[in-house]
Amino acid sequence: MGPFMKQYNGYKILTVGLVFPVWILYCTMSWSDDTIFRPPAPRPAYEFASKSIESLPQELANLTNLLYWPLTPGDKGDLLASTSPQTSTYHLRGPAQASYALGTYLEAILIARDHRGRPKTHGGDLFRAQLLGPDVKAGVPGDVQDLENGTYLLSFPLLWAGKAQVQVRLIHSSEAIGVLRRIWREKRATVDFQGYFRGPTGTEETVICNVDPQSTRTKGPTCQYRDVDSGELWFCAQPPTLPCNSLVGHSSGHYLNVTTPHDEALLAWKVTDKVLPQGISPIQIRTTAPGNSSLALSPRPPCHPGLPAPKPSGFYHREVWHSLSCSSRSFSTVDSILGCLAGRVVHMMGDSTLRQWWEYLLHTVPSLKSMDLHPTYHLGLLMAVKTIQDIMLYWQAHSWPLRFLPTPMASLHSVVCELGGLTGGPHTVVVLSPSHFTTFPASFFI
Repeated sequence: MGPFMKQYNGYKILTVGLVFPVWILYCTMSWSDDTIFRPPAPRPAYEFASKSIESLPQELANLTNLLYWPLTPGDKGDLLASTSPQTSTYHLRGPAQASYALGTYLEAILIARDHRGRPKTHGGDLFRAQLLGPDVKAGVPGDVQDLENGTYLLSFPLLWAGKAQVQVRLIHSSEAIGVLRRIWREKRATVDFQGYFRGPTGTEETVICNVDPQSTRTKGPTCQYRDVDSGELWFCAQPPTLPCNSLVGHSSGHYLNVTTPHDEALLAWKVTDKVLPQGISPIQIRTTAPGNSSLALSPRPPCHPGLPAPKPSGFYHREVWHSLSCSSRSFSTVDSILGCLAGRVVHMMGDSTLRQWWEYLLHTVPSLKSMDLHPTYHLGLLMAVKTIQDIMLYWQAHSWPLRFLPTPMASLHSVVCELGGLTGGPHTVVVLSPSHFTTFPASFFI
């Protein structure tokens, strides 16, 4: 008996008085003829993948446009021709000043260079710039404009009074980004998953599953599973003898070998997310007049959905986040957190990042009590309550593509389905976080 089946058999379900029929619904999509389908099809599946950007809803078209990144020639196999964090430099755009006025901007020029110190002649590098104020625990992201000739324009809003320091990091060279672009275009997925099937006589079979038929790495037929609420599709290689509707479990599979030794050198830790040598001395930011505020915050409306997002969206000062689009609030004490949560039911759905937020609240607010629902902890459902103030907190993981230990299918919950089951109202709060983006091309999530 396989490791999943041993765990699966450990789940005991007591059904009292009622028997709930379980229906797995399938529908037809325009994949190859050797894909096995199971009728009936409850509704047409989404066809975004086959549509042009022009035919997408405007929101999706905007997201697709954000994926633009300039094409670059690559290094032609010469690692030393790739962008180097050790030799790339930046300097002030204009002459240095004794101090800078609060509410203005600081601008700098960054010149990308290869490992031989030669200036690059094309853009496409991923640089991240920040203005930091260690003395007041402040920080704001800078804008990086790629001029696509090896030069980048850096711009930083000066939002707090006091000392500030520019920091620039090379996240990925343009050559490394070319590797990622090629992998996403050619491989589609960099991980796979396992599907566990079990027949009525106890026959067990394990196959590869993934986000599309090609990524199941089978030359034979595949099983298609469609989420009836979201239209999202999932595929497993057809088991040798068992039918598609005998899928009972899911787990992580393997990281796929999708890189060459040269690719790995371009993505190595010693050239990834590295700080460039300091190019600008610390600056002093002054208030415009004595007694004025030490922060550059103009009057802003209360926060609500639909507000335009400025760039940057905000900044930290003394470890407090200040939004530049609306008058956000902070909750730095236990009483303020409880006051915000009082009378609310909070549903958190997503990945482990959001689960850590749930754990943080329990650690920070000792009066919140965790209720043991006997779940698989890293899947949920996790629940915490404070009955006196009518507070209920829930967290649960998203469904496919979920990287986790062997898990019964009944433990996987579609976020779209869960949202559809919420009544809503003024006391309901929903917090969503996406799954990990690194193992699939960004277009998959759009």
